Amino acid sequence: MSIAMRDAFGKKLAELGATHPELVVLDADVSSSTKSALFGKAYPDRFFNVGVAEANMVDIAAGMATAGYHPVVNAFAIFLALKATDQIRNTICYNNLPVIIAGAYGGLSDSFDGASHQSITDIAIMRALPNMQVIVPSDSAQAEKALEYALTQKGPVYIRLNRNAMPDLPPSKTIETVCAAEGSDVTIAANGITASFAVEAVTLLAQQGIKAEVLSVPVVKPLDLAPLAKSVAKTGRLLCVEEHVLAGGFASAVSEAFMKQGISCKFDAIGIEDTFTESGPYEPLLAKYGISAENIADRAKALCK
Repeated sequence: MSIAMRDAFGKKLAELGATHPELVVLDADVSSSTKSALFGKAYPDRFFNVGVAEANMVDIAAGMATAGYHPVVNAFAIFLALKATDQIRNTICYNNLPVIIAGAYGGLSDSFDGASHQSITDIAIMRALPNMQVIVPSDSAQAEKALEYALTQKGPVYIRLNRNAMPDLPPSKTIETVCAAEGSDVTIAANGITASFAVEAVTLLAQQGIKAEVLSVPVVKPLDLAPLAKSVAKTGRLLCVEEHVLAGGFASAVSEAFMKQGISCKFDAIGIEDTFTESGPYEPLLAKYGISAENIADRAKALCK
């Protein structure tokens, strides 16, 4: 089990501050939760707590970006994606500014605060914005790679971060699609923390004679189609899994790309249906909405019939 994604991200922010003098960090009065406080402690003159004002924070970051800085804005994913949408669109994306938007407590990971704080539409919103790249890390190492990558970009990048610690996946040198398990019967393309449940599902499927291939796909936009297409050419079946509503998210991105390229296969997707979620312990809550090793195995098995 790795350290929590937010802890890894906060430590990496502080670490990169030493080698990236252009890096400035802004937070909306939740730095103890987002862990951006670690950067603030190390570089107090480059850290700005703007208070509970996400939209203003985004505009301030945009201004800094025009002055040669590379800002990272930190707040809960749901408030960045909803309260600051106008500013993200019109000041950052329209001007293609190098601002990193770090959405903490993504998906259902703010589990006990309920539907008002659970971010289940952020990927669809951010993916629709021109110039915006969208990354959903699966573990703490991928979160660190995402930040390193984003700092090399000349435009905006949205990184959705999870609150909790998740099992480590096979490492990669960059933020890219990772094959977490090899198989020949069905491809499971898992976005974000769902990858660890997909890896668990491989064992359950193997007990039934089904060999599943698991791809951890953190980059939703721009989507790297080649590894998915290569795997599906072998298996003929694809199950997408995401911690997000099915409308407009990861599975939608994959479906659009497959249709455009004329790639056909048996297909299914696991995500949150057309509903709001609720309060509760994180993993039982995920399971209620279909994100569990058991449900992934059942849906993959059904595809193989």
